[in-house]
Amino acid sequence: MRFTKMQGLGNDFLLVYGQVPGDVAFLCRRLCDRHFGVGADGVIFVAPSSVADARMRTFNVDGSEARMCGNGIRCVGKYLFDKGLIKGERVTVETLSGVKTVTLKREAGQVTAAAVDMGRAILEEANVSLPGGMGMGALISVGNPHVAVFSPDVEHLPIELCGLPIEKDPRFPGGVNVEFIQVLSPEKLRMRVWERGCGVTLACGTGACASAFAAVKQGHCPPGRPIEVQLDGGSLFVTVGEGDELSMEGPAATVFEGEIEP
Repeated sequence: MRFTKMQGLGNDFLLVYGQVPGDVAFLCRRLCDRHFGVGADGVIFVAPSSVADARMRTFNVDGSEARMCGNGIRCVGKYLFDKGLIKGERVTVETLSGVKTVTLKREAGQVTAAAVDMGRAILEEANVSLPGGMGMGALISVGNPHVAVFSPDVEHLPIELCGLPIEKDPRFPGGVNVEFIQVLSPEKLRMRVWERGCGVTLACGTGACASAFAAVKQGHCPPGRPIEVQLDGGSLFVTVGEGDELSMEGPAATVFEGEIEP
């Protein structure tokens, strides 16, 4: 099996061109292991699509499938361009949450970043009580589910302890991603993330979108202007537009290519 390891703000993936194998859960656990495998936050299978330039399916470390992955889709756009599978700088990608448009950004002929039309965010529930007396959060869908939690100091918050009880709360049967957000200014947020099926990661693109959306809805940030979301791996820029449509921009990079016996 040939793969390309890529990353967006340290959120890393193994991209494989082809259909999803039947033993995908076992394969993901083996490949994503950072000691006995290649090491990654997930595996993305890229294949032809009948409704877009390509299709992506994203699987977490534990083998569960994500409906959408913001950092991953930027990597897919760069992957398609670098492999010569597309020619232009705009690419459509089929995901489980619909077809998304990716606009590639180039420097000296190389794709270094991408902007993604992420679709419409939905505020499912404005005030969700969190388990263990951890306060309140907002339940948001951006193609996959998120709980956005505002805190005055996320740097010292033990998200390793806080994230899992929220992810596994029975009110979220399929699990949920959890964002811990600190408002730095009307144009800047600090966010740390607990991703379902992965745990703590350096970045989450859909989580950054959910965070910016929650900040706009709660009056911390204005709509229609880019909001810098500072994650452990770097910054993403999210704009909440008319009709709660989201756009996100950030880097994408290739780490290395390799081959492994599945």
